[in-house]
Amino acid sequence: MDERAVLAEFDRQVRQQPQGDGVVEREPGIVRVVSAPDGWTGIAWADLDGLDAGAVIAAQVARFAEQAWEWKHYSHDRPADLPERLAAAGFEAGPVEGLLVAEIARLPLDVVLPAGVRLLPVTDAASAELLVRVHDEVFGGDHARIGTEILRRPETVSAVVAMDGDRPICAGRVELHPGTEFASIWGGGTVAEWRGRGVFRALVAYRAALAHAAGYRYLQLDASADSRPILKRLGFAQLATTTPYVLTG
Repeated sequence: MDERAVLAEFDRQVRQQPQGDGVVEREPGIVRVVSAPDGWTGIAWADLDGLDAGAVIAAQVARFAEQAWEWKHYSHDRPADLPERLAAAGFEAGPVEGLLVAEIARLPLDVVLPAGVRLLPVTDAASAELLVRVHDEVFGGDHARIGTEILRRPETVSAVVAMDGDRPICAGRVELHPGTEFASIWGGGTVAEWRGRGVFRALVAYRAALAHAAGYRYLQLDASADSRPILKRLGFAQLATTTPYVLTG
């Protein structure tokens, strides 16, 4: 895989052409998404090289007024000092994650589950609530919005919950980006007592197989420091890092 070329295609196909329920707005050097309160709002792509970066940042702050929003920064975005400029403008940086991409055809697609564990596709409110329960337990916070979004976009989002009897132990979703070569996976958090037993890998394979069957070439995700080693062993390559810069208004 030509990592530099794939990164450029990810920027062009995914970041510059965001999909979902939000309204996409464009101006020189900026692609932003404006959503309803239960959706994602922020800067999806930025290249401020040759522009007055301070003025562009100030214009985005004014555009979003008092609502909370995110500037999703990638390590190759320009100018190089953009993180410092965002911090100076009042943004708070979140955890740094790795932008990982793999060619799906090179990934293991066989789903191998530990004894007693089964996979439950998310198809209704009850199964969506199981996914939300796992996310709330593993990641903290309230993830009800994700459960609602999964059910609202069944044509492009598929989710699954790993079950140990009646207990949900891991959950994640795959998002298809029509008109591109990329699908993305999100979630995948596993409850503490089931970590290191192959459930996370099984959910990666399950979602990769769905994307492969739908005709996608690449699988992308934002990976934490904990999951990066597992994913790299499976065949993912880290192309960049990404950091959410949040402004609460």
